[in-house]
Amino acid sequence: MTTEDKNEMIAYRIKRAKETLNEIQILIDHSLWTTAINRTYYACYYAVSALLLKNDIKSQTHSGTRQMFGLHFIKENKISKEIGNFFSDIFDMRHSGDYDDFVEFSEEDVLDVFKSAKELISAIEDLIK
Repeated sequence: MTTEDKNEMIAYRIKRAKETLNEIQILIDHSLWTTAINRTYYACYYAVSALLLKNDIKSQTHSGTRQMFGLHFIKENKISKEIGNFFSDIFDMRHSGDYDDFVEFSEEDVLDVFKSAKELISAIEDLIK
């Protein structure tokens, strides 16, 4: 991958993260809490994957992405532990909402993670610049 291709991919992933944040607002407006949790995770995932790419860190899985983010950015104090914990929490919430039976999220759950997702994406944008 050329440097130009890499930069285009990073910009694309950040764009996807922001577009997905816009989707979440629509889901909130329609009280679609579980789907909003799913999309919140993916908004964050797109941003984290952009950050990993920017730093030439490879990951093949969602779990690997979470692990590499923690190892290279949280442990190294480049991003706060609170944001790192949030990414792990939203990963678990998304997984539970997608695969476990009788899981329901509330408006309060969604509004809390939505705010944190915006903070995570903003912090990642700052590191990428």
